[in-house]
Amino acid sequence: MVKSTSKDAQDLFRSLHSAYSATPTNLKIIDMYVVFAVFTALIQVAYMALVGSFPFNSFLSGVLSCVGTAVLAVCLRIQVNKENKEFKSHPPLGSYLEYSYRIWHQNEHLQILYSATWSSTWSSSTSSD
Repeated sequence: MVKSTSKDAQDLFRSLHSAYSATPTNLKIIDMYVVFAVFTALIQVAYMALVGSFPFNSFLSGVLSCVGTAVLAVCLRIQVNKENKEFKSHPPLGSYLEYSYRIWHQNEHLQILYSATWSSTWSSSTSSD
């Protein structure tokens, strides 16, 4: 039973590897970027679990930035993929420009969230009543 399970797993990994080797390079780069963004979010969650979440707004801003970046990169991958029939008429350059704009817009929102909560936390902790 164990030998057949390990053989099935090896066959599965071989088939995934052979299918992924046919993937274009630009999609592989996007995939690595998604993995990096998710890994960074996981590191931040582990750090918060070990050390604590004193500036919770910083933790929230960092994790949401990583997750949002990963989601937007997956959307970019879907649009740039030549095998996807829905975005056949959409030019790849337009997809990259749209992605850049959305990342910039997302980061602006998170910076506002971070600075607004940090300044209110800072002003309430430094006021002497």
